[in-house]
Amino acid sequence: MAIFKGFRAFRPSAKLQSEIPALPYDVMNSSEAREMVKDNPYSFLHIDRAEIDLPEGTDPYCDDVYKKAKENLKRLENTGALIQDDSPCFYIYRQIMNGREQVGIVGCASIDDYKSNVIKKHEHTLAKKEIDRINHVNTCNANTGPIFLTYKNKKDITDIVNAWMDSHPCVYDFVQDSVRQTAWIIDDNYTVSRISQLFSQVDAMYIADGHHRCASAVKVGEMRREANPNYTGQEEFNFFLAVAFPDNQLEIMDYNRVVKDLNGLSDYEFIDKLKEKFVVTKCDGQFKPNKKHTFGMLLNNQWYSLKAKDCIINNNDPVARLDVSILQDNVLAPILNITNPKTDARIDFVGGIRGLGELERRVQNDMHLAFAMYPTTIDELMDIADAGMIMPPKSTWFEPKLLSGMFIHHLS
Repeated sequence: MAIFKGFRAFRPSAKLQSEIPALPYDVMNSSEAREMVKDNPYSFLHIDRAEIDLPEGTDPYCDDVYKKAKENLKRLENTGALIQDDSPCFYIYRQIMNGREQVGIVGCASIDDYKSNVIKKHEHTLAKKEIDRINHVNTCNANTGPIFLTYKNKKDITDIVNAWMDSHPCVYDFVQDSVRQTAWIIDDNYTVSRISQLFSQVDAMYIADGHHRCASAVKVGEMRREANPNYTGQEEFNFFLAVAFPDNQLEIMDYNRVVKDLNGLSDYEFIDKLKEKFVVTKCDGQFKPNKKHTFGMLLNNQWYSLKAKDCIINNNDPVARLDVSILQDNVLAPILNITNPKTDARIDFVGGIRGLGELERRVQNDMHLAFAMYPTTIDELMDIADAGMIMPPKSTWFEPKLLSGMFIHHLS
């Protein structure tokens, strides 16, 4: 059963509610982050991407960057830009994007639940990215970016959240990048206890986004345990910052592919090979798939629809039947010789938030071919995690992104 508890968050003062929170560190590069924080000394990117406060060209993984992050975090805390609540609380975090609402509870999850697979994963992590966040969390002594968790909707939890929002004023309410961000503090001891009790009845929680941050937070907790052999299990380093959303409120967007060349084939030869496993149809304009096992393809300024033939759909395997797997196993690897999409420079990935127009732009500028995907579903994600299996790279794209800097969890 899941452990989910309240905590004493450091969070922005009301007057800086829209100045401090920032997009996650891994959705932009250093130069983009430098541009984003111009004229904003409060942006949380000064903590999450502290190299922006050091000379250009600074190695983002060097010790000076992590020390600068700690310094910047302490500055916000010591000046009152970040304030800390007096007692452990849960926090409600609502996001509204394009009219769609998702409401999560901000709290702390257990590193033991991650280790025992109560918190389930669906992606592999990369050692280099883990080491970066381990150093960042350990040096800052804080989880600065929340892990995006989901769970199978539990009505009792939703009822408490809705009742609290209806009866209490929010503490934050602002718009950033066209997303309305609103938060409430649940500071009633009975309600905090009741929410924890209800989560203890949840069989599993699933990492929707933030596998690297989660794995890193767990490893820092293990390091702290080794340094404190008499730990009780109740110390804050045994827990990590997370936002838990019911599964019925989440939407996964398409995660599209662009490819640099046809592996030596002509357009005609490539399409001829596709026809062995797909029904290929020319389209009058853009084609955005509206059901599973169909794909949009842009080649030489012409859009096509591809429908997978039954012979290549393996309904007995939750990973193999994913559309991203069907494309990888029947097109990218055997025809285009892209066997490792994680490392092959001939392929790139475009989040669905950018639309089909971005695929057209890439094909016109630096790529030869694009594939528009039908989104992976939450049920597919949960089925794969429940089976202990791993999704192919770049299978899911969640929007809106959770902001960093709205809630910070200190490890001691």
